[in-house]
Amino acid sequence: MTHTESPHTDLPRTLTPTDRTHLRRFKEKASFERADLEAILDAGFVCHLGVVVDGAPMVVPTAYGRDDRELYVHGSVASRSLAARPDAEICVTVTHVDGLVLARSVFEHGVNYRCAMIYGVPRKVTGDAEKTEALRILTEHTAPGQWDYARRPSRKELAATTILALSLEEASVKISAGPPDDGDSADAALGLWAGTLPLTSRWGAPTADPVLPSHITAPAHIVARAGTRQG
Repeated sequence: MTHTESPHTDLPRTLTPTDRTHLRRFKEKASFERADLEAILDAGFVCHLGVVVDGAPMVVPTAYGRDDRELYVHGSVASRSLAARPDAEICVTVTHVDGLVLARSVFEHGVNYRCAMIYGVPRKVTGDAEKTEALRILTEHTAPGQWDYARRPSRKELAATTILALSLEEASVKISAGPPDDGDSADAALGLWAGTLPLTSRWGAPTADPVLPSHITAPAHIVARAGTRQG
């Protein structure tokens, strides 16, 4: 299969380690369950796209969405690199910070997190039908219900949009959770507090566009997200 072809087979439910996804340190934090990868992707909507542009690394934050086989990202910046090297490897990273781990010594401090890194050669999504579907996936992943509410892209807008699709086949998943691990060390005798400081993010109440007529209210699918957890 080349990078211009879209896969049509289901991916295995277990991730297969490769040289770049195999953890050499802190192996206990690794997960090879595709369900964990999907859960991390579903909990966020902004990724960091790592590419090489003009011989130098560039990391671009962008929105994403997924189906069962591929991750879709806006690729307008990355396309500068792909135009010169359409076979270039990229890396997409999604990270959620769940809290600080505060130990008895600074050396043992850490972070509780969930992280996924996806590697591969992307393909450029072409054709109005596939590009429209990719934009629907991106939109619904970011704001469920918005695709059917807002005006959909015109042919001119589709032509001006670049979407990259990256297979979810090769991925690294790391999850760090739990309290400090120095409770049975010599530092336990210091009499210092140790534990975790959780971090959560919640959606606020919708704020209307200042020029919006007062009789136009936020749709139910937007109002319903207020106060709910993100991530």
